[in-house]
Amino acid sequence: MDLQQMRYVVAVADTGNFTRAAERCLVVQSALSHQIAKLERELGARLFDRTSRMVRLTPAGAAFLPAARQALDAAERARAEVAAVTGEIRGNLAVGAIPTVAAVDLPNVLKEYHRRHPRVRISLRTMASEVLVEQVRDGTLDAALLGLLPGMEPHGVRHRRLAHDNLVAVVHPEHPLAGEPEVELRQLADETFIDFPAGTVGRAQSDEAFAASGVRREVPFEVSAGELMVRMVRSGLGIAMLPAAFTPQLDGVRTICVKDAPARIEVLVWSRFTPSPAATAFLEALGCAP
Repeated sequence: MDLQQMRYVVAVADTGNFTRAAERCLVVQSALSHQIAKLERELGARLFDRTSRMVRLTPAGAAFLPAARQALDAAERARAEVAAVTGEIRGNLAVGAIPTVAAVDLPNVLKEYHRRHPRVRISLRTMASEVLVEQVRDGTLDAALLGLLPGMEPHGVRHRRLAHDNLVAVVHPEHPLAGEPEVELRQLADETFIDFPAGTVGRAQSDEAFAASGVRREVPFEVSAGELMVRMVRSGLGIAMLPAAFTPQLDGVRTICVKDAPARIEVLVWSRFTPSPAATAFLEALGCAP
C-alpha cells in the first residue's frame, strides 16, 4: 500500500462519496476507485460498503482508517520538519477555541500567522473546553484556547494561563435592570436564563456561583454558541452570563456588573509532545514558547 491509497480512503470516509472524494483529491473517480479496490485486494478485506445511495465504512475500514490518518499525518510532519530546517514553515495547524474567547484576538492572530507562513494550512474549531482538551490530548488539535473555573488544571496537556475575568449579566436594552450599574446574583433569581449546556465548563462557571450564593435559577434555553445566546437575549427571551472581556463587541444588548459574579480563567493548552514546526510558530506568536 502507499500514501496515495491511504489518502483516497480517508477522503472517501470523510466525504461519504466516491465522486466528492475524487474531486477533493484532484483525480478522476475511476482512478480513485481503482486504487481503493487494489488496496482492498492487498488487504484481503473490503473497506467500504457501497450502494447506489450511500458509502459507509465496513468494520475492516473502520479499523484501517485511524492508522491511515496517522500515517498521512506522520508523512506530512516529516515534510514539515525538513522544510523547517531550510527556514520554511509548512504543514497543518489545527486550532480550537471556546466561542467566547477574549484573551486573544484570534482572527487577527491567525491573519498575521497566515501572512508570515502562507504554506501552512490553518483550521479552526469552536467547541466546549472539555472537548478541546481531549482533542489536544489525542492530537486532533495542535493547540486550543479554553475557559475554565479558577483553580481548574487541564490534565494531560501543557498549558499557560492567559487571563482572569468575571462574568457580567447581558440583558435586553428594555430589561428593568438595564440601567443598573451593578446587581447581586440574588436579584437575578427569577430571570429566565440562556446558558451553555449543563455539564459543560462554560455552564459550571455560572452554576457554581449561583449555588454558592444560595440562589436557584431556571435555564430553559441551552445553547453552544455565544453568538446565538446573544441573539436570543436581543429577542427578549432571557438573560445571559458572559465574560466581561467578551461583551464590548456586542451590539443591541446591555451589560450589568454583578457584585458576586462568576469568574473564569482563559488558558492556552498544547500537546505534551514536541509540537510541529507549524504549531511551534503559532505558540510563539502567542508568546508561549514550547
